[in-house]
Amino acid sequence: MKLFLSFFLLVLAETVFAQAYPARAVRVLVGFTPGGGTDIMARFLAPRLSEYLGQQFVVENRPGAATNVATEIVAKAAPDGYTLLFTTSALAINASLYKNLQYDALRDLAPVSVLAESPNVLVANQGVPAKDIKELVALARAKPGALNYSTAGAGTSQHLAGELFKMRTASDIVHVPYKGTARRSPA
Repeated sequence: MKLFLSFFLLVLAETVFAQAYPARAVRVLVGFTPGGGTDIMARFLAPRLSEYLGQQFVVENRPGAATNVATEIVAKAAPDGYTLLFTTSALAINASLYKNLQYDALRDLAPVSVLAESPNVLVANQGVPAKDIKELVALARAKPGALNYSTAGAGTSQHLAGELFKMRTASDIVHVPYKGTARRSPA
């Protein structure tokens, strides 16, 4: 009986002291520039969360240092659920790439949900004289440093995939990092 009473009091205390969440606006930080895939997904989800939970979910872009800027802000925020991180595999990648991170993802962050998967895809401009991967590798080996590949930035999964491609094919292709994946309209 004591066990049941203790359990009942514990449940009652939790109900009395619990606040409805969210009681105020929630910040959703994205570690990339506006207009890229991660940002678009966060902006698609935020109004739906706002409608469902009755409070504003405000998306805030804080790009920089391969998402470490946004991640550090969230890691150092009060652990109250009002500062969320909308991130990618960069969270796992950065732990192995950066020696002096100002946060520990396992200790300072709590996962909420996986929302989507985004594979890396190799594509080439139609002007590249290669019809398949074998011809592309042959071209890259024949003309070291003449081909470029672009990514959303240094340390991203695309960058690591590109470097792995170079290693496995013994080719020299130049990495061109951008500040994100947002598509720019032609002028």
